[in-house]
Amino acid sequence: MNTAELLVQCLENEGVEYIFGLPGEENLNILECLRSSSIQFITTRHEQGAAFMADVYGRLTGKAGVCLSTLGPGATNLMTGVADANLDGAPLVAITGQVGTDRMHIESHQYLDLVALFAPITKWNAQIVRPGITPEIVRKAFKVSQTEKPGAVHIDLPENIAAMEVSGQPLDKGKLEKTFASFHSIEQAAAAISQAKNPLVLVGNGAIRGDASEALTDFATQLNIPVANTFMGKGVIPYTHPLALWSIGLQQRDYISCALEQTDLVIAVGYDLIEYSPKKWNPDGKIAIVHVAESHAEVDSSYTPVAEVVGDISDSLQEVMKRVNRQGKPDSHSLRWQGQIRADYEQYAQDDGFPVKPQKIIYDLRQVMGPEDVVICDVGAHKMWMARHYHCDRPNTCLISNGFAAMGIAIPGALAAKLVHPDRKVVAVTGDGGFMMNCQELETALRVGTAFVTIIFNDGGYGLIEWKQQNHFGNSAFVKFGNPDFVKLAESMGLKGYRIEAATDLIPTLKTALAQTVPSVIDCPVDYRENLLFTQKVVDMSCAV
Repeated sequence: MNTAELLVQCLENEGVEYIFGLPGEENLNILECLRSSSIQFITTRHEQGAAFMADVYGRLTGKAGVCLSTLGPGATNLMTGVADANLDGAPLVAITGQVGTDRMHIESHQYLDLVALFAPITKWNAQIVRPGITPEIVRKAFKVSQTEKPGAVHIDLPENIAAMEVSGQPLDKGKLEKTFASFHSIEQAAAAISQAKNPLVLVGNGAIRGDASEALTDFATQLNIPVANTFMGKGVIPYTHPLALWSIGLQQRDYISCALEQTDLVIAVGYDLIEYSPKKWNPDGKIAIVHVAESHAEVDSSYTPVAEVVGDISDSLQEVMKRVNRQGKPDSHSLRWQGQIRADYEQYAQDDGFPVKPQKIIYDLRQVMGPEDVVICDVGAHKMWMARHYHCDRPNTCLISNGFAAMGIAIPGALAAKLVHPDRKVVAVTGDGGFMMNCQELETALRVGTAFVTIIFNDGGYGLIEWKQQNHFGNSAFVKFGNPDFVKLAESMGLKGYRIEAATDLIPTLKTALAQTVPSVIDCPVDYRENLLFTQKVVDMSCAV
């Protein structure tokens, strides 16, 4: 066999189900081998879309998603999605074709040093320079990618190496055993929690990756400690739980900011600083912190834990809980904000304004989605509203990129989500800006048979940037653009297209679109005057009770 055949055998051995990518001259040998492989190759319309699909597949499954490109421009097109996976903690393996090793030493058509190029945006990367090392490189790539904290890796395969004869076989995957926290750190954490008068749990995506939802909910319930989640920690505790304070992470003060200002201990569970900088909620470094995660805390002057409990999160929470004494402690002060948080959410249930308020769009979306259904949120002004108003019963049912936060992830991400969960409803929530960045992948979705709904918050501009410009300067510039007729665009691709013309259209249109057997697009005009109204509201908000 040749190196490409051995590479594909190694990928099969790793349990790879899909490879997302584009064909090219320098990956022809790999593509030929995939014709007879158990792996399904999904031809995308852009390499960025392929990388986003692999990114979301990895985040939902915990197994590395795989994307493939050719050299040069194909490889550089992958980079946004690869960087997104790396900063968001999603396991991903990117494979690129490359020129032959016989012309790397000279200026050559489409040649770039891809190992150097991918180094800053991956956990590890390597070029296959000899056929016989292929099994080692593939095994290491998947091991590094999937080990906490997960991220992206890159394999570069020169075309002459791909065609060389080789003998070998995939390496045994083995099994990584759980690691457990030290008793000393557990006791330190328990003592800090026992002494705290008004503790608060801040839970991040690491708790989802660690499958710690049940343990976290039990921990909070037994110790009567309220829980706030980052954008990427949604659903770790059900939003209907009496201790749930919903999401933190807006760049502006909110009710949850008051709870943080009044706490004397934050128990950070699976929290990553990239999800929401501690300088936003602990600027002076005065709040005591207990860090519970599978990896040590990053160094930050606003994040200096009094205890670091590093190991399996579920086990750590259970062991800490056994040792905490909170008998006789009053109800947490943080819970006093819960009523305002929930009342603010419910006030939009019957709103009939048009264009539709973002809060109303999200409220109605929540009504038609079941607890296991999946929403993939793009980046823009709508992301802020989704983070604040779309609440989850289960982990990984609202995916928000808040590490790299790249626009254009929603549509390719929804395709991947539908592959992982074909029996669930899947909705891509995007702005008109993000939609136009990767709408071509709707053709891929139709071809592959993944019927999901895309809802567009349509304001004819880059709404988040306009919001920030207005906050900073009192005016805006260079953010407006024109749009195609989204309904006709969808129909021209063989999809279903809908336009919202009244707030009362939302729920019936969503239900109709979700019942289709082909992808659907809903064009929904949005009233982003709410952005500045929200800004003024939080400026005027007092934390006095």
